[in-house]
Amino acid sequence: MGLLRGVARTAVVAGTATAVSNRVSRRQAGRWAAQDDQAAAQQQYAQPPQQYAAPPAPVPAAAPAMADDMSSKIDQLKELGALKEQGILTEAEFAEQKSRILGT
Repeated sequence: MGLLRGVARTAVVAGTATAVSNRVSRRQAGRWAAQDDQAAAQQQYAQPPQQYAAPPAPVPAAAPAMADDMSSKIDQLKELGALKEQGILTEAEFAEQKSRILGT
């Protein structure tokens, strides 16, 4: 008897939860539709955006970027040299990483 009562209670709770969930979903969908209709009505009466001339092309900043890139490569090479001196990297590993950093 207890098992049947537990199953029946679970079915009632699940059915109630489903009904509440469906009601909430329908209510939210109705609200969103109303908001969409309201936004569309406002947009219909909105003025078209003003057209502006295109901004001038930015001046290329290649020189500082190249300097930053070169200093970054130098820092990486210094770190590799330190690792090689400590014996962490072999000569072959050092050469491979150096060529990767320098792009050769």
